[in-house]
Amino acid sequence: MSIVKKGFQQYLLQLQQHPLRTKALTAGLLSAISDVLSQKLSGIQKLQIRRIILKVLFGCAYLGPFGHFYHTFLDKLFKGKKDSKTVAKKVVIDQLTSSPFNNLMFMLYYGFVIEGRQWANVKSKIKTEYLKVQYASWMFWPVVGWFNNRHVPLQFRVIVQSFIAMCWGIFLTLRARSMALIKD
Repeated sequence: MSIVKKGFQQYLLQLQQHPLRTKALTAGLLSAISDVLSQKLSGIQKLQIRRIILKVLFGCAYLGPFGHFYHTFLDKLFKGKKDSKTVAKKVVIDQLTSSPFNNLMFMLYYGFVIEGRQWANVKSKIKTEYLKVQYASWMFWPVVGWFNNRHVPLQFRVIVQSFIAMCWGIFLTLRARSMALIKD
């Protein structure tokens, strides 16, 4: 048996035995990968380790657990149904609740914790950028939500979402960085 196959089987075992912890660690790892790629794509020569650690913390402490409980709640609310009408309802609820909240949380965390900016600056950035980020989100995430709720078993939804969020995180980070460069 290959090392990759053994590693994947161990991962699935951890996911079954410790779902919250496994999803939190997965979200943290994918947040780290997202930030490393973001830093490289934005031209940062020397990786900012503090920033990577802070993104891992956000993934582990917020994204993974939030996704775990949120998807579990939605699945219980709709009794595990995957028909088109139910999936559409889940996507609408997600896009009207979780999506705006998660984008706001990311922007607050990025501004306060990662950039270390003052409230007035973070508030100003949110006022000018939040709606643009949310509109961009609504062009992208409903498709992910549809696929995830329709075709992905519950235990894997956070992992799929975390993987896609890795790409979304690159977009948000590059957008935040470009806005910071324009304003500085």
